[in-house]
Amino acid sequence: MELLPRSPAEFGSARYWDHFFRQRGQRAFEWYGAFPELCPVLHKYVRSRDKVLVVGCGNSELSEQMYDTGMCEDIVNIDISDAVIRQMQERSGSRRPKMSYLLMDMLQMEFPDAHFQVVLDKGTLDALLTDEEEATLAKADQMFAEISRVLQVGGRYLCVSLAQAHVLKKAVEYFSQEGWVVRVHQVAGKGDNQQFVLPVFVYVMTKFRKIPGSAPQILEICPEEQDKPMRVESMERLVAAVKDRQHYALLCSQLSKTPCREQVSLDLCDKESGKPRYTLHVVDSPLVKPSRENRFAIFIIPQGRETEWLFGTEEGRRQLATSAGFGRLVTVALHREQHYEGMAGIQAELSAKVMELAPPGLPARQQVPFLSVGGDIGVRAVRHRNTSPLSGEYVVEDVKGDGTCYFRRLIFLHNRNVVQSEARLLAPTPLSGQKKRRKDKKKPSPAEPPAAIDKSYLCCEHHKAMVAGLCLLGGPDPLPASLAVLVVGLGGGSLPLFIHDYFSQAHVAVVEIDPSMLEVATRWFGFSQGDRMQVHVSDGLDYLAKLAAEAPAQYDAIMFDVDSKDLTVGMSCPPPTFVEKPFLQKVKTILKLEGIFVLNLVCRDARLKESVLATLRDVFPLLYMRRIEGEVNEILFCQPSPQGRRDPAELGARAQALEGALREPGRPWDSSYVLADMLQAVKIL
Repeated sequence: MELLPRSPAEFGSARYWDHFFRQRGQRAFEWYGAFPELCPVLHKYVRSRDKVLVVGCGNSELSEQMYDTGMCEDIVNIDISDAVIRQMQERSGSRRPKMSYLLMDMLQMEFPDAHFQVVLDKGTLDALLTDEEEATLAKADQMFAEISRVLQVGGRYLCVSLAQAHVLKKAVEYFSQEGWVVRVHQVAGKGDNQQFVLPVFVYVMTKFRKIPGSAPQILEICPEEQDKPMRVESMERLVAAVKDRQHYALLCSQLSKTPCREQVSLDLCDKESGKPRYTLHVVDSPLVKPSRENRFAIFIIPQGRETEWLFGTEEGRRQLATSAGFGRLVTVALHREQHYEGMAGIQAELSAKVMELAPPGLPARQQVPFLSVGGDIGVRAVRHRNTSPLSGEYVVEDVKGDGTCYFRRLIFLHNRNVVQSEARLLAPTPLSGQKKRRKDKKKPSPAEPPAAIDKSYLCCEHHKAMVAGLCLLGGPDPLPASLAVLVVGLGGGSLPLFIHDYFSQAHVAVVEIDPSMLEVATRWFGFSQGDRMQVHVSDGLDYLAKLAAEAPAQYDAIMFDVDSKDLTVGMSCPPPTFVEKPFLQKVKTILKLEGIFVLNLVCRDARLKESVLATLRDVFPLLYMRRIEGEVNEILFCQPSPQGRRDPAELGARAQALEGALREPGRPWDSSYVLADMLQAVKIL
């Protein structure tokens, strides 16, 4: 039996609907949104004493259920189909005497002005507004004008809709311009009983007297999980918010039916601020054979550790899911702007939401475990937050790593998943003979991290490789009597500080374009200047160009560890202008003949990376590369003379000799940092 129209225009035809309802017979046809689902929203806006008009009623049971449950009895139903009106009059006439069914076109209603407190529309606007043709939009305007006419001031137009973008936009645009308050409710679905994959929405348009001039629009959205509406500043944002919820519903539907081949990422936002509160990644592991006990689990990433390889990369999360032994693992990252009430609070907050991401075949009422490292949510303390005109918004935060170690990090919030600089914090040292604290003084919290910087520890693997590259310097002695080093890019200052402290013969010059970073490094990362350490606040391009013109061949080592602010380029370190051939020739000019140029390269664009390598080969006849395991970073060691080439055995011997010279008695040294290991994976390009 063919009930669908031949064209969208037939949705507005009385003839089509007469045919539809004759063919369908007495069976109720609910477009979407059954009464139990709509009831919580309807109860908010329909009072028992209200006079209600239902436009395009069809043979839906909605009016009958509102009547029978006592929600409201004074209900007038209209439709353009004579067949369905007669059918509904026969069905309800004697049983519901206060409710009526009338044959009437909603575009030309016969009711007096301000006759109703509520107009209810369930799918009628969606059926009318099938496209954005001029004639269709004119009919929508006519419908809205008639609804406005028959509603009293303070009355509500309730429109049940699937909220296609053009339908929502048209309704919001019309009524907000008329000075009405517009609120959009998402209707809570009933799980497996839902008829549609897409969620159902109810537009609530409340009529106010139009104020002359430009009154501010009041636009709100009320998601299914909360009663309190959220204000949005524009129609575009309201449409976008609805679209986000539709995409989420489609995603949940897809995840409930099939395993995901690619990892899915989504943000759950705070109800009050609208800012991201949780970032979820859904990871399916094909290597795990799921059973009843290991189908699904949630993993809470401890605060501050979301940037680690295991949690912050696709490959790492895949390995985590396999190691945990679950067919589907949802990792949850916590945001620094939010407050969390421990693991139990997070579990209570997320339990219902994460079940919407459950894999196919998960048994009903299955207990889903929440996992973490050490069973807690970690420690994160924001120490400093500011905005730089050059680097944008940034934070300095202390986080707890594995065991009892704490780390201080600099994060640029335009790229919040990347740690810009990191330093290990020292445990506090008790003072001998220290007097007991007075009883009235507050004891420090056991979760309060220490503040002193451990300058002997290089947190970043690429910094360790860059320092090890000094073994490639020419000359017979692995530790030259004098060492002039130029570092472009300060960050927290860990790299130049380490060279300064461990190479006592080194004179280090640092070029940093952003004066805010010098302040951050000095105040929060233990950086200081002196006779052998000088910072020049300048653009690295300009500074090196000036050096090349005035004082060539003066540095033993030049190191680039400078990030790019342009995230649209597939290379985040360094900025592309720093690896253009004319500038690299200037770098070569200020480098001594037996010196070394060390470049931290972070490039995800394979074609761009090959272009950079080709340019480096053109300028420097000897080129080594060291990939950093588990990271995108690649360290390039470039030498101006091919005579500096060393075989692996000689390189290893120089590394051991240099490390022995650096490990002076009484000087702390990170035992895990072995220079020779850093150079084992170096290859000549």
